[in-house]
Amino acid sequence: MSRKRGFWRVLRWTAYGVSALVFAVILGAIVPRPLLPKAAMASLPAAVGERILILSGPIHTDIAIPLNDETRARFAFAGEAGVPLDHPAARWLIFGWGGRSFYLETPTWSELKPMPVFRALTVDRSVMHVDIAGAIIEPQPSIASVDLERGEFENLMTFIAGSFARNGNAVVPVEGFSYGYADRFFEAQGTFNALFGCNTWTARALREAGLQTGFWNPLPSTLGLSLRLHN
Repeated sequence: MSRKRGFWRVLRWTAYGVSALVFAVILGAIVPRPLLPKAAMASLPAAVGERILILSGPIHTDIAIPLNDETRARFAFAGEAGVPLDHPAARWLIFGWGGRSFYLETPTWSELKPMPVFRALTVDRSVMHVDIAGAIIEPQPSIASVDLERGEFENLMTFIAGSFARNGNAVVPVEGFSYGYADRFFEAQGTFNALFGCNTWTARALREAGLQTGFWNPLPSTLGLSLRLHN
């Protein structure tokens, strides 16, 4: 009888834990961050800015910014590391932040291994992934677009650039790792955990650009919901 009672006790506390996590995820999307939206400057004309994209997968989000002369110059280090910024078909420059082990060792789901999962669920070093893309068809369920004013776009670029780790002033490429000929990995600032991972990085980047997100967005679906709710 004592074993049976112990089993049901563990099962009950597991259910409590799962319920608390689900509640926290829902609340994290509903409660806005920052709590108050940016004050509107109705008397001033909006400065011309740029359109950005949030690209969502099952567990990961990236930010795509227009690839033009300005962004080529701002992120020239990516070109120096091998990202073909001058490719004639390239239209977007894509950034993603994530766990080093999971990112580098799991290019496809079929290559999933236990150790990268363990590190993602505990603590791992982080990397930045930089890629390019051609024309992207909109709308799509996995793509959200945002029009930013000039100052907001500059804030976003500053945040993205600040996410790269540096040795002195030099960004540090991760040698020998890429998913294809057009992308590269770089050492990044911060440590990674699945609860505060790539999607919370994306959310923070968007807040730097003046948007409201949910208070906590560990999943692409909750980040997308919070963007629709609060902007």
